[in-house]
Amino acid sequence: MNEIIAVAVITTLAVISPGPDFAAVTRNSYLYGTRTGLFSALGIAFGVQLHVIYTVFGVTLLIMQSPALFTVIKSLGIIYLIWLGFKSFTNKTRITVNSTDNSALSAFGAFRNGFFVNALNPKTMLFVVSVYTQVISSHNTLMMNFGYGVFISFAHWLWFSLIALFFSNPAIRNKILSRQLLADKIIGILLMLLGVSLIFFTLH
Repeated sequence: MNEIIAVAVITTLAVISPGPDFAAVTRNSYLYGTRTGLFSALGIAFGVQLHVIYTVFGVTLLIMQSPALFTVIKSLGIIYLIWLGFKSFTNKTRITVNSTDNSALSAFGAFRNGFFVNALNPKTMLFVVSVYTQVISSHNTLMMNFGYGVFISFAHWLWFSLIALFFSNPAIRNKILSRQLLADKIIGILLMLLGVSLIFFTLH
């Protein structure tokens, strides 16, 4: 029971702490609405599940023992976040709640965006690895380990779905979109800073 409580508490704290996932879902929700925000949240949940799968099957040992491979993964994550941030910072297109241009980001595009933001985040990778190596018993069955993984993904999906619903609310969207270009620049700067901060994030 203590293991279950520990996983639940650690996961909750990790999920609600602001980061690239939060910034991406927030922007997709106030720009494109509920559907896009929810698909972004779903993409994040699947991104987490990717980390769980390779952790459970031990592929992570290769990553942990190969600084070069980890550097490649981290570099991809940094480039992707900075690219997203730059796109947001330099955006000139104004969108309104009643805009018909909401097809700018499709459901699949939103899912893909959320997935890659999470999948390429080395901090998420190390969070999942830490939970499985430091908290979850190595004697657990494969089914139980995947059960924990489903919970971690579900927690991410639930939290970011709530974030999507909040920021896609018409009243909230109207307030943000009235200053959309400023909001885009703030989100853009945040994403770029988060990307740059990962340069100093190591295995140790």
